[in-house]
Amino acid sequence: MVSSNDFKNGMTILYEGKIYKIMEFMHVKPGKGGAFVRTKLRDLRSGTIVDITFNAAEKVEKAVIDKVEMQYLYDTGDALVFMDNITYEQIELPYVLVEYEKQFLRENQNVNIEKYGSEIIGILLPDKVTLKVTECDPAQKGAASSNQMKDAVLETGMQVRVPLFIEPGEEIIISTDSGKYSSRA
Repeated sequence: MVSSNDFKNGMTILYEGKIYKIMEFMHVKPGKGGAFVRTKLRDLRSGTIVDITFNAAEKVEKAVIDKVEMQYLYDTGDALVFMDNITYEQIELPYVLVEYEKQFLRENQNVNIEKYGSEIIGILLPDKVTLKVTECDPAQKGAASSNQMKDAVLETGMQVRVPLFIEPGEEIIISTDSGKYSSRA
């Protein structure tokens, strides 16, 4: 059990049968009445964000999320297949669970799978990934100093906006938080 006074960003809690990750929290001490903690929580099963207010020193159960390193093997058409690097056990994660993350994954890439007990919660992506550009307009002369962008298609099928000097076949770094171009690899 953890007290609402001890909340930290990124902490996971079990509240009313749901697993939440604390996105933001704020201790409030009004002039009248008791103190309370206002939080913004993300449901790890559904991905929805909710605002919940806790009384000061209210106890909630801390959820222990395990991270297991697994290798992404292939796409079956409606699920992604991963293999545990230690036991070689294979699991399938349906698109619904990994809809956003699948655009950053390429075959044989190692990622951390988040589990609560035996239930798989999702994939923990690195902050940035390196992907190869498969399609885009050819580079334009003198475009290095320009802030203009063009569309590009990456090896995973993801579409991003890249600077005009990027050519097909180049590897670029993409931020997994925003899904935007960061730099050349």
